[in-house]
Amino acid sequence: MRYGASNTAEAVNSAFLFIFITCVALLALITCLMIAFVIKYHHSRHTQVVNIKGNAALEVIWTVIPTILVLIMFYYGVAGFRVMRVGPANAFQVHVTGRMWSWLFTYKNGIQSDTLKIPVDTTIKTVISSQDVLHSFFIPAFRIKQDAVPGRENHLYFKAYRVGSYDVMCAEFCGLRHAYMLSKVEVMPKQAFFDWYAKNKPKELPKVKPGASRTAQLAARGAQLVQLKGCTTCHSADGSKKVGPSFKGLYGSMVTVATRGKTRTVTADDAYLRRSILEPGADVVKGHLNIMPSQKGLLTDEEAESLIAHIAGLKGGKAEQ
Repeated sequence: MRYGASNTAEAVNSAFLFIFITCVALLALITCLMIAFVIKYHHSRHTQVVNIKGNAALEVIWTVIPTILVLIMFYYGVAGFRVMRVGPANAFQVHVTGRMWSWLFTYKNGIQSDTLKIPVDTTIKTVISSQDVLHSFFIPAFRIKQDAVPGRENHLYFKAYRVGSYDVMCAEFCGLRHAYMLSKVEVMPKQAFFDWYAKNKPKELPKVKPGASRTAQLAARGAQLVQLKGCTTCHSADGSKKVGPSFKGLYGSMVTVATRGKTRTVTADDAYLRRSILEPGADVVKGHLNIMPSQKGLLTDEEAESLIAHIAGLKGGKAEQ
């Protein structure tokens, strides 16, 4: 078995090894006994039927021993479960949000990232939820997996022991691009992590007068948001084909959409883009599926404006103020 990179991995590995060794030993024992009984009690050796009586001692043995083995397995399971579910009050907390089809990690100081960065040898509490459908937060190297459920928060505790990069996956089928719902856990030395944590605290967009400067600032924020909000999972910025329309050249173009079952052509202006972000099912672009989750209530007005400014900038134009 591959080494574990966390305290939870140690608990799961112990349970797995005990269950695996027990099963292999029982398989070997039962197989050998079956072969021995087939040979010993073959009908060619016993032409007369013999009335075999029960053996109380044997019945007690094969009841007590399996019961003990099952109780040991139960103990390992409970011990491992407690490691994941019970942690110190001062554990470092990160909120994990699953959405089609990416992960978002939010820290207490407001940092949002599509990569989970954590300090080594520190107990982490992950608060896990979903923005849309059922997902399952899975880090194989840490041996942890927890469902992300809409409208509900689950939590897991773990402590990473090894500095390095580890895979994050979704272990619950969640739609068309489920297999692409991948991310990374970056386990960092403590000092390096807390330096990053302090330096990357989000700053509010400066309040400046409307004009080109504001547009540039909004577009820069929008470029960050398309990564953080998982937009690039379905939309490209270079014209390449993905599940959703490419952002390149979209702003100001004529788009054929289906609105309430009727086909029409609209201009991809600010109003259209805002509606597509907040109510994606209102106008479904021809040739694409209606699978984008609504961002209503998940984006502020300024964030929506930033995304529009970024998309407008990919065409070379600029969004309305």
